[in-house]
Amino acid sequence: MVAIQTISAGAFSISLPFLPLFIQTLGVHPLSNVEEWAGIIGSANFLTAALCAPLWGALADKFGRRAMVIRSSVGGAIATALMGLSGNVWQLVGARGVMGAFGGFSSAATALVASKVPSSSLGFALGWMATAQMTGIMIGPIIGGAIADYTQNYRAVFFWSAGGVALAALVTTLFVQEDFQKKPATGTEKLPSSRQQFMEMVRHPELAALLVLLALSQMTAVALSPIVPLFVQNMVGASPYLATFAGAAFAVTGVGDLVASPFLGKRSDQIGYRRIVLLCLVGAGVFTIPQAFVHNIWVFLALRFGVGVFLGGIVPTANAWIGRLFPAEKRGMVYGLSYSASFGGMFIGPLFGGFLAARLGFGSVFLVTGGLMLANVFWVLFGVRPVEAARDWR
Repeated sequence: MVAIQTISAGAFSISLPFLPLFIQTLGVHPLSNVEEWAGIIGSANFLTAALCAPLWGALADKFGRRAMVIRSSVGGAIATALMGLSGNVWQLVGARGVMGAFGGFSSAATALVASKVPSSSLGFALGWMATAQMTGIMIGPIIGGAIADYTQNYRAVFFWSAGGVALAALVTTLFVQEDFQKKPATGTEKLPSSRQQFMEMVRHPELAALLVLLALSQMTAVALSPIVPLFVQNMVGASPYLATFAGAAFAVTGVGDLVASPFLGKRSDQIGYRRIVLLCLVGAGVFTIPQAFVHNIWVFLALRFGVGVFLGGIVPTANAWIGRLFPAEKRGMVYGLSYSASFGGMFIGPLFGGFLAARLGFGSVFLVTGGLMLANVFWVLFGVRPVEAARDWR
């Protein structure tokens, strides 16, 4: 699953850094309009993913997590190919929406791994899954940049991306086995319906607080995605390596996560999820704010690396925290909810970043998102009090 996560994340991220540049080829001008459309298109799939993630999570508990991984990969391949065929920005928005609606890969993959490892090792295991995701995010943009610079055709990048996602589906089909058995009712006991389980989870006070944490952290994390390629373009000018630099700005964040995630995941099992989350929020904020004042591409890449070191620890640690609150047979639905919260934040983030950049400039996005990351520290300190989880990891 670590290998499949790498393939899938790499395939999806091949085209991510070039969306703003592709939008320009569709006839959108001036730059302020490109920034706004980049935010809208970057958010479209997260809105539909947030709406559909709980459904796919419930189906994963009923029919197996492996089946959901395959389904989401096939749907993602088709949607990515449709993005490459888009003739205008509205068709591109629609294709991104389809991608999100047929998503659910991350929640199903997380639930599959979480159902097989001991609870005491959840942070470590999910840290490796996060490392796999960031490894793909690191490799994908570099491959995409090389393809775009070589072919001088951004559409080709989307077709390569679709092929990579289809490969993830094939590898899952051939090499992943899941002996899935839905927990039966005992005696006269009747299993609660999906709706009853859903309501039980959303009313859980500790889960609700952690879902807010995920939504806020992901909103600030992805708010930068629509403007990073344009910020790089503004920094390096008409460089023949523009696409490569834009891809590298995303890739180095993945390198930072690759270095830190296994360590942070293991440490979260040992010293507590709360401490690791606080450390990651502070570090991500401290490395984000100075990017507003950078005029050198190499300094910018170094700061992006620092952000990656801390940013990648938030989601796996929070998901390990959530997993400790529920038994394995319920983790498909609960991770559907957690990724729904994450996708909700991802939906708001690019819109927020794109519109902020269009009105106040690139620097404002780095300042505001870095400030929000630091403000999120206070939510964790005063709003998240996981009593049961604390007993588990002490």
